[in-house]
Amino acid sequence: MSILIFIFLCVGGFIAAFVDSIAGGGGLISMPVLMIVGLPAHLALGTNKFGGASGCLMSTYKYVKSGKTNNDLLKKLVPFSFLGSVLGVKCVLSISENILNILVFVMILGVAIYTFTSKGLGDENRFEELNQKNIRLGMILAFGLGFYDGFFGPGAGTFLTFGLIKIYGFDFLHASANTKVLNLTSNLTALVLFMISGQVLYQVAIFYGISMMIGGYIGAKVAIKKGSSLIKPIFLVMAIGVAAKLVYQTIL
Repeated sequence: MSILIFIFLCVGGFIAAFVDSIAGGGGLISMPVLMIVGLPAHLALGTNKFGGASGCLMSTYKYVKSGKTNNDLLKKLVPFSFLGSVLGVKCVLSISENILNILVFVMILGVAIYTFTSKGLGDENRFEELNQKNIRLGMILAFGLGFYDGFFGPGAGTFLTFGLIKIYGFDFLHASANTKVLNLTSNLTALVLFMISGQVLYQVAIFYGISMMIGGYIGAKVAIKKGSSLIKPIFLVMAIGVAAKLVYQTIL
């Protein structure tokens, strides 16, 4: 590996994790970086999951340490995210990827439009309390998006953040913090399965993971400092980016 490729991977991994820790969607950057340097698709997926899980680990640590996560809520939702991810990775779906791309594109574009037109959405933390209704809704959200992240993935963090804002009244900062914990659960679950199947190129994954750990930590630190005023516009950009990527994949 040349020094230029090494630098390209480290910089790309850092930027991807930095953006992902703030608003999700880092896979839009990290996967193309690995494909550009010539990794086959399956190895790129597994290696990217290694790096993504590493970055997610550090951003989750920073968010938890800052007190922005709701631990009582997460104790109830994390097991459902784990179970959903396991089933998602193992499940053979009857729906074609092209149809799935179209469905996800419509939903995520809808989320972006709704977020943009709802001026006060996620600006203030309006969380009041946990109750049976919102806990049940959260369990369904965690399981469904854990399952989705296990077999497909694009936009999972975007949907989770939006869902937590709508169900619990979080602002973007607190929603992003709780999203990271749930994302970490599904990412680690999928990573283990990739590792078992031998689809991780460790000589790339290790330093890619280190660069993403640094990016994830710094990104979360910036998000905590700047708050929802920074997260919301980046959230919108990444949501539109995911939608555009899905259209591109479907057309090709």
